[in-house]
Amino acid sequence: MKTPKPTSKNSIQELAKALKLSPATISRVLNNHPHVHTTTRNRVMAFVAKTGYTRNVMASGLRTNRTNTVGLIVPKFSMFLHTEVITTIQSGLHAHGYNLIICQSNDSIEMEKDLARTLYASRVDAVIAACTLFTNDFSHFDILTENNIPVLFYDRVPVQPYPACIVKGDDFRGGFLAASHLIQLGCKRIAYISGPLTCNIYIDRFAGFEKAMTQHKIPVRKDWVFYHELTAENARKTMYRLFAKPPFPDAIMAANDVTAIAVLEYAKEVGIIVPEDLRIVGYSNDPRSAIITPSITTIEQFPVNIGKVIVTEVLKRLKNDSDSEVLSPEPIIVPVELIRRMST
Repeated sequence: MKTPKPTSKNSIQELAKALKLSPATISRVLNNHPHVHTTTRNRVMAFVAKTGYTRNVMASGLRTNRTNTVGLIVPKFSMFLHTEVITTIQSGLHAHGYNLIICQSNDSIEMEKDLARTLYASRVDAVIAACTLFTNDFSHFDILTENNIPVLFYDRVPVQPYPACIVKGDDFRGGFLAASHLIQLGCKRIAYISGPLTCNIYIDRFAGFEKAMTQHKIPVRKDWVFYHELTAENARKTMYRLFAKPPFPDAIMAANDVTAIAVLEYAKEVGIIVPEDLRIVGYSNDPRSAIITPSITTIEQFPVNIGKVIVTEVLKRLKNDSDSEVLSPEPIIVPVELIRRMST
């Protein structure tokens, strides 16, 4: 007996008829809905594979006004935080029947604008975004919010109020913990290497650092605070300036681990002993910070936790839950933690 092939015109109905199941059940399987019995799912998918059925996602989206697709914009795939967050979001959304379109802005505002327009044109159901270092005008996301497409910002988020959900790490506390740790170890000449203050995470981390210094009555030397993109090359240039002539710092707080690792490598090259001569604290708990020698004290951001919160909040909005207590307008802050290692 020949296996019937569904037509493109009425394929879900024909699948349902051939398998003696309801069209709703077939739809749930094809949309990867979690509440489908494994036996039924396997039966449908085996039949789909045999018949060569291909679901028309766009046509389905036009009928239901949903595509079961979420867009995600990140600055760079290579950044540890975003790598972990992407993995968590994709797994979490997939378990609820949603696919993820992942885009990289490469820290370009123009690219970010293009991606926001492209995701809107692709009829995504929601957009998640971690913005560029230099984004301070978020109006290119208006096309989404004005058309009732939920937007959620995480990590790099608007500083001014914007009609979107915000999920971020407790960067102020992270900066405060890092500086307090160095002060408690007896450090009094502490330099700080920050990212540009166009970005909220570096504003908050420096504010936490400054609060700890003020609280312990230790002056913040303006010539020992640096604001630039946190690359290894820029870190080396900063170290040349810091150690060009005495007095030298006895500690350095870096606003990311890439910089902290570059600081440590420079110290080794010029004979500065860590932690005896110089203590170093980084930020983000990049896996490399644990395997370099000496290992680097850092701030753990818990990217998996950030990803889980994002999934929860996106799903709430996709369910159109208008309960003001459920959809709080306040930013959701994910706790951080100091991880002490051999560099301090």
